[in-house]
Amino acid sequence: MSEQKFPGWHGTTILAVRRGGEVVVAGDGQVSLGQTVIKGSARKVRRIGTGQDVVVGFAGSTADAFTLLERLEKKLEAAPGQLARACVELAKDWRMDKYLRNLEAMLIVTDGADLLVVTGAGDVLEPEHDIAAIGSGGNFALAAARGLMETDLPADDVARKAMAIAADICVYTNGNLTVERIKK
Repeated sequence: MSEQKFPGWHGTTILAVRRGGEVVVAGDGQVSLGQTVIKGSARKVRRIGTGQDVVVGFAGSTADAFTLLERLEKKLEAAPGQLARACVELAKDWRMDKYLRNLEAMLIVTDGADLLVVTGAGDVLEPEHDIAAIGSGGNFALAAARGLMETDLPADDVARKAMAIAADICVYTNGNLTVERIKK
């Protein structure tokens, strides 16, 4: 379908903040179709892995993201305790596989030690300043979190305050958060 016939899904802000020995991943709950909010309570941050020892936040097409999460879980089973390796293997498959290449999503992945952004362009990026953000409001949340990292606030408070700022600016982001914490 052309973009004109189907306006496309918008909306998601995912933010990860590493501080004080933990990583907090927060995601808003808004899903929009064009200018209409379809759902305000979507859960875009979740735990995966056998022991639920990895937290993932996703932006983009939900079906595509779930396909990638399933693949990532298989990669983690093949390389237990090696998050970076599993993410690199996923990114290679994502970029080279004819089917996966068309998936439209981005992931923030953490096991509490590593914090990575995985894209369909084959990127596995470790963000600077212990902050990662993706989605329509990602840049707003990233900027707010970077400013808040100059305070003594714990990771949870930095993430929640930055997400609130993003929700005030980005029309595709709401304040209905899912927040997961993980320590290593």
